[in-house]
This record gives sequence, structure tokens and C-alpha cells, in this order.
Amino acid sequence: MRIVLLGAPGSGKGTQAQRLIDKHRVPQISTGDLLRAAVAAGTELGRRAKATMDAGKLVDDATMLGIIRERLAAPDAARGYILDGFPRTIPQADGLNALLAEIGQPLEAVVLMEVDHERLMKRLTGRRTCRSCGRVFNIYTAPPPVPSPCGGQCVTPDLFHRPDDSEATIGKRLEVYESQTRPLVEYYGSRGLLQRVDAEGDIDDVTQRLERALVRASERR
Repeated sequence: MRIVLLGAPGSGKGTQAQRLIDKHRVPQISTGDLLRAAVAAGTELGRRAKATMDAGKLVDDATMLGIIRERLAAPDAARGYILDGFPRTIPQADGLNALLAEIGQPLEAVVLMEVDHERLMKRLTGRRTCRSCGRVFNIYTAPPPVPSPCGGQCVTPDLFHRPDDSEATIGKRLEVYESQTRPLVEYYGSRGLLQRVDAEGDIDDVTQRLERALVRASERR
């Protein structure tokens, strides 16, 4: 399995990625995690990325692609990978295609997790987090049980609404996602790689739809 996973904040992408990892034994490669790991390890690319970030700039595509190349060379990526957070732009997609062709690990599919905008807002604005244990609930889709929301784990549960989960902030995040992702949807769609998955409803049902999409992608190869 070699895929790019696309999905707006709140689309359930993280949950489904974890299920793919557990079933197919391939790593999820998140660019954010990669950057932090490279910086912490002090690699040449990590030092270059750190200097760029310290200057308040975005890490350039060449550096990011170099870090991805190093990660894909790890033994656990031999059976495949789930790319998350990259590419975000058409030039990045072009660079990724060239890199994957060079190392002989081309994409099998690009999966778009689709959720209605109104439902996304509910999923994100309804989040509540326990200050003590970090457990996350949703007042709309997964309300905390009463009287002990953390299952007795926390003596004094204190659920709070994160500032970045405000409707205004989330609205801006979704606008940025839409502007970034729409060109990629067209880009990969024109190349026959795009698979759309209805990400609404029961988590198990979404997983089944996702697996069917991956089967369809494999049948097209």
C-alpha cells in the first residue's frame, strides 16, 4: 500500500490512518512528525530545516522531499506507506512524483476523506478536552459520560474548549484546507489516482468504505 491520505481537519483521517497501520503494517508518514524527528536527530536536512523554521519561514520543498526520501528508505516502509500532510501544492506533488518514481515506490492511490462542511464544524467546535488526562470528547458526536467523563481515571475531571477550536478559527482552517486541497483533487483525479471516500457516519462503516476504495485502486493498476 502506497497512498496519500487527504482530509480536512475533523474528517477522521487520523483514526482511519491508525486502522490502516494496524491492518496493513505500513507506517503513517506525517511531515510534521518527520520535521520534528529530523531536527531532534540533528541530521543535515534537520539542521537545514531548523534554520529555516527559526527564521520564521516555511521549509522549502527540496528539503522536505529529502527528509521524505530518508524516511522511505527505512525498513518499515518497504511494504508501503501512508503519506499525511504532503503534498499540499502542485509543485510539491510534481516533486513527490519524481522522487517516488526514482526510488521505485510510486503512489497507488490518493484517498480523499469527504465530510460535509457543517458536520466538520460540529466535529471540531464540539471538542472538549480533559485538562488532567488529555482525553477528548465531543458534545455533539461523542458526549462525555455522566457523572464520570474520564471513566474514573481523573479525580476531578476538567473539560475545556481549546481556543483553536473556536468557530472562527476552525472556519479559517477549513478555508485554507479547501484552497490547498482543491487543486490536488483535480491534479490526482486527472491522473486516475483519486479515490473519494464518504467519511461520515459510523467509524467501522467508514473503514469498510476506505478498504473498498483501496481495492478499487489496486484493481486499476
